[in-house]
Amino acid sequence: EIYIMEPIESDGGFGQALQTNALVVAHFWANWADQCTQIDQVLIELGKLHTNIKLVKVEAEKHVELSQKHGIVAVPTVLLFNHGAMVDRVDGANVPLLAKLAEKLSKSRPAAPSAKPAAAAVSTDSGKALEIRLKELVNAAPVMLFMKGSPEEPECGFSRKIVALLKEKGIEFSYFNILADSDVREGLKEFSDWPTFPQLYISGDLVGGLDIVNEMAESGDLEKAVPKPGDLNQRLEKLVRREKVMVFIKGTREAPKCGFSRTLLGLLTDEGAEFGYYDILGDEDVRQGLKKFSDWPTYPQLYVDGELLGGLDIVKEMKESGDLAASLGV
Repeated sequence: EIYIMEPIESDGGFGQALQTNALVVAHFWANWADQCTQIDQVLIELGKLHTNIKLVKVEAEKHVELSQKHGIVAVPTVLLFNHGAMVDRVDGANVPLLAKLAEKLSKSRPAAPSAKPAAAAVSTDSGKALEIRLKELVNAAPVMLFMKGSPEEPECGFSRKIVALLKEKGIEFSYFNILADSDVREGLKEFSDWPTFPQLYISGDLVGGLDIVNEMAESGDLEKAVPKPGDLNQRLEKLVRREKVMVFIKGTREAPKCGFSRTLLGLLTDEGAEFGYYDILGDEDVRQGLKKFSDWPTYPQLYVDGELLGGLDIVKEMKESGDLAASLGV
């Protein structure tokens, strides 16, 4: 039956799953995330209601290349495909939005895409949410490359050249395939004030495109710009100042992975604070290094203007005394 979820065992298997006339709904999941079980149940019910939906499951941490290609930075994430092109996505356990999109797309599906399938992607992020997501993406790794395709299969000559250059210099990097997400592709142009791709970021800062990276490689400045293991404190200093209010948590804003993180996020939301976050579960260097950097052994940790405010107990005390709002600047 169409509502049975098909597990994906390989990147090639995912590509084959997209070769169908049905609307493909792909759930990127992890076994440690309880919200993924809820999303599975919701998707199965949606599959029963809409018989032209094909459901597939992708274990995000097992299929790293596939997850990176499609910009998966948290689980659960659900991607919707029409004729092989991604047409929408739902980040986090947003059940109402997922049900709404599945119903809309299953009833009124667009025609097969033309030679530029990624252009069919529909933007669902608000401007503020997209800005937050872009900040998270450019800081997702010390060296981040936004390119067309993947390092193994670049889909333009410029992307192919910059990948070859980084590999030649022995520079480790993560990447994001901008062809898989039109929100990121278009939003990053304005975010970085740089109209073309590829774009290379080091420690969250834009270095530039192929020409600039080439010049830096020839002058020797490229290797100097890449953070060394001993530069962790410099990276942490920048991370804690990325937003006026920064919280380091286990999981994401939409799907916290521990009760302490969930409670702290709730306190910040109740105060109406705008804040950035960093998922320490995805970066062991930051997870261990920040404990020494802040001289604070546990998580979550809350920073305001780059200074440690404390953990959950202190934030609770400040909430009860009425001092939290003033400290957060709200």
